[in-house]
Amino acid sequence: MHEKRNPCPLVDSHVHLDDEAFANDQEAVVERARRSGVTTLVVPAVDAPSWPRIRQLCARHPGAYPAYGLHPLFLTAHAPKQVDALAAWLNENHPVAVGEIGLDFHLDTPDHELQRRYFSRQLQLAREHDLPVIVHARGALEEVTLTLRRSGNRRGVVHSFSGSEQQARQLWELGFHLGIGGPVTYERAQRLRRIVAGMPIEHLLLESDAPDQPGAAHRGERNEPAHVAEVLHCVAMLRGETEADVAAATSANARRLFGLG
Repeated sequence: MHEKRNPCPLVDSHVHLDDEAFANDQEAVVERARRSGVTTLVVPAVDAPSWPRIRQLCARHPGAYPAYGLHPLFLTAHAPKQVDALAAWLNENHPVAVGEIGLDFHLDTPDHELQRRYFSRQLQLAREHDLPVIVHARGALEEVTLTLRRSGNRRGVVHSFSGSEQQARQLWELGFHLGIGGPVTYERAQRLRRIVAGMPIEHLLLESDAPDQPGAAHRGERNEPAHVAEVLHCVAMLRGETEADVAAATSANARRLFGLG
């Protein structure tokens, strides 16, 4: 595929660049992203062992920024003391967000009550450190939204948004962003496409969620941050706007939310 640099540098607001899927070619992945115009990467953690790995990764790659948290799908690997460790880690390091945190009630996911406790405590840490949150909400969007409303957290993104138009509106009325990635490029994703076409652009972020959730052009393949350029193309088409305008708006949204230079 011919690579085309976008007129405005893009932000991948959610990429697991530390994943083992990138262990053998991480440098090449970052270079391909840059050639596609994706110059800024937000790298969220999933568990405590990933924190130092992400810190080192972001130190090596200019334009990569860390977020630290405990992901609900890795619940069995977490320990209560790690929440206290996260508080200390946030004090000693300088992340752009607390994440990836949230709830996952999809199929046979672990102890929902324990997920709730980890989520609430990490939301509290985000407030204490004046940081936005990167939220996972698979099969639990209603409860996540209610928890955010009650918690007082008003800065963040619900990544890989897949809810209804009403749920989307509830989130952006709270001040939250919606993270949109590869799924929007599938023609069958009609509800998501309608939401993206009509939503206020100031609440829209582009993401890859790489190595997961590849777009329609890469079905069955490993996803990469370079593919955010294809998400941009799809979003601009759906909204009837230029890629340059959508790139400028979504990149500005990410920089404002995460406090990026």
